[in-house]
Amino acid sequence: MSSELVIVYHRQPYEEVEIDGRTELRENKSPNGIVPTLKSFFGRVERGAWVAWKLAEDPSAPDFEPVVEIEDAFGRYSVSRLPLSERQVREFYHVTSKEAFWPILHGFKDRYNYDPVDWPNFREVNWRFAEAAAAEAAPGALVWVHDYNLWLVPGYLRRLRPDVRIAFYHHTPFPAADVFNVLPWRREIVESLLACDEVGFHIPRYAANFVAVARSLTETDLIADAPVDADMIAEGTALTERIVPTRLRHKGHEVAVTVAPVGVDAEFIDSRARAPETLAQAEQIRAGLGAAQLLLSVGRTDYTKGGIEQLLSFERVLEARPDLRGKLRLMHVSVSANRNMTAYEEVQTALEQTAGRINGRFGTLDWQPIALISRAVPFEELVAYYRAADVAWITPLADGMNLVAKEFVAARPDGDGVLVLSEFAGAAVELQEAMITNPFSNRSMDQAVLAALAMPEKERRIRMAGLRRVVERNDIRAWARAVLAGQAGETGASPPPDLPSTEPRPPRAA
Repeated sequence: MSSELVIVYHRQPYEEVEIDGRTELRENKSPNGIVPTLKSFFGRVERGAWVAWKLAEDPSAPDFEPVVEIEDAFGRYSVSRLPLSERQVREFYHVTSKEAFWPILHGFKDRYNYDPVDWPNFREVNWRFAEAAAAEAAPGALVWVHDYNLWLVPGYLRRLRPDVRIAFYHHTPFPAADVFNVLPWRREIVESLLACDEVGFHIPRYAANFVAVARSLTETDLIADAPVDADMIAEGTALTERIVPTRLRHKGHEVAVTVAPVGVDAEFIDSRARAPETLAQAEQIRAGLGAAQLLLSVGRTDYTKGGIEQLLSFERVLEARPDLRGKLRLMHVSVSANRNMTAYEEVQTALEQTAGRINGRFGTLDWQPIALISRAVPFEELVAYYRAADVAWITPLADGMNLVAKEFVAARPDGDGVLVLSEFAGAAVELQEAMITNPFSNRSMDQAVLAALAMPEKERRIRMAGLRRVVERNDIRAWARAVLAGQAGETGASPPPDLPSTEPRPPRAA
C-alpha cells in the first residue's frame, strides 16, 4: 500500500530487545528523542512509512524481513529496513559520516580525513534509501529525509520519483563555504539538496551558510529573504544573523529554506521534575553535597563538546580561588556514542586523565572536586540532578542545537539555577538569558562560571523565568508545527531540476 508520508531516517523507530531468544520491538526510551516526534506525524495521514537501515550478518539471507508493519501509540505504519553488512555500516557511518563529514560540519578541519572514505559505498547506501522511499511513496506523497548521513537521497529520489515532494531537515550545524568546500564531493551533495522542495535548519546562521555554499558551487539564485525574528537575535553572540534566506531558484526549480529550532518536551520534563520521587532524589543529592555548590555538565564523549576545555577551566578556577576548594563539586557526564572509534577513545582517555589529575591535585579524603560519569544516566535520575544543580555548564565548541541546555531549563519549575552556555551552541540564539561564554577563551570560561556561582538569587530567578518562557514556547510541538507550516507552504509547483547523471544508478560498492 502506498504511503502519503515517508520518513527517511538512519535509525529504526523503535528499540530491538532480545527476550528469551525472541526480538521484541519497544518504544524508544528517550522522551526528547526526535523519533517519537517524527512518528507523531503519522497520525495526520491515512498511511505512513519509515525507511531505516538494520545491521544484518547476511544481507542476502532469505529470512530477513525487509518490511515490518507496526501498530503503536502513534498509529499503523510500515518500516522498510535496509539490510546492511557490518562493513557497509562501518564505511557508511563510522568512516564517511563520522571521520569525513562530522569534523567538517563542526568546523574541525584538522580532524578531517577523507583518504579512507569509500564513496561508492556511501552512494550505494543512499541509493538504497532512495529506492525504498520511492517504492513506498504514493503519487504526490511527501518524503521527509533527515540529516547528513542521507545527503544524496533527495537527488536520487528526484530521478526515481519526480512527482513526490521532498523535504530535508539538517540536525547538525551547516558550516561556512570555506569549511564545507573542503569536501571533494561538495557539488554532488549540494546538487542533491537543491533537488528538494524544502531544506530546513535549526537557526538562521546554518540556513545562510547553506545558501552561501550552494551559490559558491552552482548557479543558484536567492529569490527571497526575510528579517530574523527578534527572539532569535542574541546580541553579541557568535551565531546571530539579521537576515535569513527563505527561497532559492536552481535550474528553474524553487527551493524553500526554512528555520525551525528543535525543542524538548518541556511539559513532560516539567512533570517529571515535579514528581515526588524526583524531588526526594534531588533532596538526597543536595544532602550529600552539604554546603557545596553543584556544577553539572552533560554531553557525549566527542571532541566537539569541549569537555577537556571545561575541565581545564575548572582547574583554573580552583587554582585561582582557594576559598572554593571543598565548596564546589563538578559532575561531568560524558557518554560515548561511538566506542569503537579511535577519535572518541582518545577523548575519553584525555577526560579520564585530566579529571584524575585535577582530583589528585586538589582532592582530600573528604572532598573530590570532579565526579566523571562515563555511563548513560537514566533520564529520571538526570532530571533529579538538573533539579539539584546550582549551575548547568554546557559549553560545546560547536553544536547544532544542544537539547541538554533546554532540558535543564525545563526541569527547573522552582525557578532557580543558572545556565552557562557556549555561544557556539545553536541554542544560544534562543536562550538569551543564559550566561553566554566563549569556550575558546580561558578568561571568558572562567569568569562565566564564577559569575554563575556568585549570582544573586533575584538575578537567577529573572534569568530562569526568561529561559523557561523560551523553552516552553519553542518546545518540540512548536517545532512540529513550524515544520508542518513549511511543508504546507511548499507544494512543489515548479518543475524539479535536471540532475547530472551519466548512468541509471550510482556505482555499486565493491
